[in-house]
Amino acid sequence: MEKQKNTIGRRKEAVARVYISKGTGNITVNDKDYKNFFSLIYLQNQVELPLKTIDAVDKFDIKVNAQGGGIKGQAEAIKLGIARALCEVNIEFRPALKAAGLLKRDPRGVERKKPGKAKARRSFQFSKR
Repeated sequence: MEKQKNTIGRRKEAVARVYISKGTGNITVNDKDYKNFFSLIYLQNQVELPLKTIDAVDKFDIKVNAQGGGIKGQAEAIKLGIARALCEVNIEFRPALKAAGLLKRDPRGVERKKPGKAKARRSFQFSKR
């Protein structure tokens, strides 16, 4: 593999464009190291998960542009993008990633607000008198 592969990952309102190339294990998100971008350890683990699944933590350099949503949505969008990119790099990674459930796009989003309700399901406070 001489040139980089790129894929997209999505979750809720977040979109992550992932560019992967052979390298030493650097992961940058919006031009920052991912450990600085995601201060919470469990979000850092989400980003690393596809690489840990195939034991390739120090074999690829990954550059990510993430936008929209919150930090958790972005972390999970990056996780999907990295998993998809690894499948493009080497098709033999696919069974392990699929077994770990990393190639499934999480379809859950925000439920819309309904008329006559305060939020999607919450009713206004009931007054007896």
